[in-house]
Amino acid sequence: MHFDLSFMLWVLLGALGVFAAEETGLSAAQKGWLVAMPILSGSLARIPVGLLSDHLGGKRVGVALLSFLFLPLALGWQTGGSFSSLVAVGLLLGVGGASFAVALPLASRWYPRHRQGLVMGIAAAGNSGTVLTNLFAPKLALLFGWHRVFGLAMLPLALVLLAFLLLAKENPDQARRPADRGLLSLLKKGDVWWFCLFYSITFGGYVGLSSFLPLFFRDQYGVSQVTAGYLTALVALLGSTSRPLGGYLADKVGGVRLLLVILVVVGMTYEFATRLPSLSAMMLLLLVAMACLGMGNGAVFQIVPLRFPRELGGVTGIIGAVGGLGGFMLPTLLATIRAQTGSFAGGFLILGLISLGAAVILRFRLWVRSPWAGLAHTTS
Repeated sequence: MHFDLSFMLWVLLGALGVFAAEETGLSAAQKGWLVAMPILSGSLARIPVGLLSDHLGGKRVGVALLSFLFLPLALGWQTGGSFSSLVAVGLLLGVGGASFAVALPLASRWYPRHRQGLVMGIAAAGNSGTVLTNLFAPKLALLFGWHRVFGLAMLPLALVLLAFLLLAKENPDQARRPADRGLLSLLKKGDVWWFCLFYSITFGGYVGLSSFLPLFFRDQYGVSQVTAGYLTALVALLGSTSRPLGGYLADKVGGVRLLLVILVVVGMTYEFATRLPSLSAMMLLLLVAMACLGMGNGAVFQIVPLRFPRELGGVTGIIGAVGGLGGFMLPTLLATIRAQTGSFAGGFLILGLISLGAAVILRFRLWVRSPWAGLAHTTS
């Protein structure tokens, strides 16, 4: 519930971006920066929030995070009449993205090692909050006005905060530990940065597209605000539900091998998208890309515990943060290229080349033949 609600609010400005952009007359570049701001702040907040969770306990930090989110919702409800004020709301609202570093460890500590894959998969399904936001926020904006949607969002936030206060508990057998002093040493490990690259493509692609697609569908195909939300929700739903499948397949065939195939397919899909085909054809391409991105998320976090079994907490925080930064770069890239060239094609071309380049790097790092990257690995 914590992760789902926080993800709903994390992408709320993206779902309302069409309304805000049309009312305030934003340029193409400003639209991209607007929906990217929450992703940027949420990504950067993951590391300190994760360290605080380890030091103070996930429940305390989780309550503080949810309580803080009332502030940007109130500001979005009562202000938000200019680009600068919307950016401020987005930066504050982005803190919801740091729920990743609260909800997942809090759940993880209650279960044995051989259940971690299932538990983390269920908890991570909270990224389906992006689907709910894109389904309901545009419709509510038409009925009540987009500013009031921020106010209405306080109602589910209050309910989840109350439920979290009453139901969430720290595992008494798991002592809180101080902030990881080996964080800097982890940053010196080359493989950490390669995993950051892969996750910035897979998770960054998922959250970046989930935030930007309403604007893309509106600008490129001229659909209504509500239709743009529905189309985005459909694409995001597939990306969310395919994540557990990716983890399952990675256990069967090896995470590195699966990720290699996924990166190639994603890269080719982006390249086909450069043609900006009809809406139906583009939807097919985006559905394929989002399914692969979701499976890629599962594959990456099947690999990480195998490569870094003793430094998993710190490595997860770093990779999660940089992955979110990939989600920040995607909408800003597409919007900037559109502003400069008048077309989204160049942006998709660059995204495709990045994904294909990552596949080449993955292949020639020789991880496919590494002892920890073979067939049918388990984390038990």
